[in-house]
Amino acid sequence: MRSNTVLLAPLALFASGALAFYPYTPPWLKEIEEKHAGEARRSVEDGVTFDIKRRASRRAPVSQEQKAAWQAALLSHKYGSGDDASSSNTDSNIAKRDNQFNIMQAADPNAPDTAGLDQDGTDYSYFVQAELGSQKTKMYMLLDTGAGSSWVMGTGCTSPACALHDSFGPSDSSSLKTSSQTFNIAYGSGAVSGSLVNDTISVAGMSLTYQFGLASNTSSDFVHFAFDGILGMSMNSGANENFLSALEGAGLLDKSIFSVALSRASDGNNDGEVTFGSTNPSRYTGAITYTSIPDGTDWSIPLDDMSYNGKKGNVGGINAYIDTGTSYIFGPSKNVKALHAVIDGAQSSDGVTWTVPCDTTTPLVATFSGVDFAISPKDWISPKDSTGKCTSNVYGYEVVQGSWLFGDTFLKNVYAVFDKDQKRIGFAKRSTTGTGNKSIATATDASAASATGAATGTSTFEPPSPTAIGLSSQETSGAQPTQTKASSSASSFLRTGSPTIALCILPFLVLLV
Repeated sequence: MRSNTVLLAPLALFASGALAFYPYTPPWLKEIEEKHAGEARRSVEDGVTFDIKRRASRRAPVSQEQKAAWQAALLSHKYGSGDDASSSNTDSNIAKRDNQFNIMQAADPNAPDTAGLDQDGTDYSYFVQAELGSQKTKMYMLLDTGAGSSWVMGTGCTSPACALHDSFGPSDSSSLKTSSQTFNIAYGSGAVSGSLVNDTISVAGMSLTYQFGLASNTSSDFVHFAFDGILGMSMNSGANENFLSALEGAGLLDKSIFSVALSRASDGNNDGEVTFGSTNPSRYTGAITYTSIPDGTDWSIPLDDMSYNGKKGNVGGINAYIDTGTSYIFGPSKNVKALHAVIDGAQSSDGVTWTVPCDTTTPLVATFSGVDFAISPKDWISPKDSTGKCTSNVYGYEVVQGSWLFGDTFLKNVYAVFDKDQKRIGFAKRSTTGTGNKSIATATDASAASATGAATGTSTFEPPSPTAIGLSSQETSGAQPTQTKASSSASSFLRTGSPTIALCILPFLVLLV
């Protein structure tokens, strides 16, 4: 059986043909976990309530800075970067956690070929509910524009993370077809591995036969995530065909595009959704501004600049990768420093993480193709930490060499259109439909019946551990060896070995050998 190696989101330094970790331990990673018990929970505004479904897991609350650092550390592999934010002792920490998954369920979409985007109640990850196999088994799959591979946890998996999630296997579907092809994706402290299978998948009312991974082993990183797998939406494919290409090949789309609206938990109503093949005008206002993708191979477009209160940061002229699988915004340290130099009261001791005044009400502005897009302080400023300080969610981690990485901090403020046909990405101002009036549904697991109850006042949430958000990856499969084109920036990084850090579950750099 031939072996293919797919490098997805590695957070490692690639040098002399070997993959090695470059130690980087931010001060906040050294904080004792018990110190944060009950702290750093994201609060929702007074009087706001919404649907929450609980799923069993094993996690303790952690600080905003830890979330960003660990996400960057474990996700560097995604774009082939190289600094390690000290992930060596994550397993022991994970084993001690006692967890629950929160799910903020999306409202029923009002457009065709559209799926609601559930989230974890902390704006940390966004996922669709897919139906697999003849029995239409429901699985939560992370919508990831940075990942080329799709997989779910299998019923034969005995890893601790699998015990906390829904799973899928032969007993769930008479139409499941197994194969001798295997895949392996390394994530932080462990790996996800298993076999490639074929079965029906239904998302947004569209059904097709699809090849995806059935994991028999999962990294302990995934004990922190509410989702049961990943739906790869990058322009490239990994161990299997990405989902957008599969929809296109099945003739289910008039246009090879998809459009994304992400919800903000504090708005109180989850109207997040993804529309395949078109846009939903009710989710945006004004015109859509498109920017061409220079190399046509990654969801990456030139950034004009970023500014604050009319003061330009002069940080443009380079590409920005647009990734639904990344929580925050990351950029080269010098660019992030230049941006914070125009932000009143911003301070940093390391050039990576910046504190800003908690009472800041001014948005950041990102400019693409001459059009300004405001980023709300609700998104670019973190809640207060245990010392009463607030952190900017724009971090000086260079995930892709010489490029920005724009994640959900930015995407919550726009309606984003990913157009593969015309090789472009479009943004429009996000319309708001939140009502702030929802009930809370709880369940012990994904299949349990939900109980409803009213909730008022300030609600708090335990954010998922950042350890899992950044997933390094080295994937192998039994497919025919080929060379898959990856990001030019990421490829360049692997050749030069420049130390950078990547985060979230981004599109994984694919190397097939």
